[in-house]
Amino acid sequence: MDTGVLAAIRRLPKHKTVIEELVRGSESFRNICGDLAEAETALRRWEASEMPGAAARCDEYRHLIDGLEAELRQAIHERQPRRFRRSGE
Repeated sequence: MDTGVLAAIRRLPKHKTVIEELVRGSESFRNICGDLAEAETALRRWEASEMPGAAARCDEYRHLIDGLEAELRQAIHERQPRRFRRSGE
């Protein structure tokens, strides 16, 4: 399975089926998943770094990851039939 899809499922495991459906049908959703995987990889590198400014870079990547996760949640929310939507998801 693609690293982007795995990253999305790791973040939102309850929505695995919807994620897999969206990945098959939406290039933009696949791109968000890919961006998420790349951001997670970059975050891990910066967390292991001792370079000046590493902490600030980690904060930036955490913020980016949170934003990408929000985009994934929005796409999932829009995909689900109204009767299956729960508040807070």
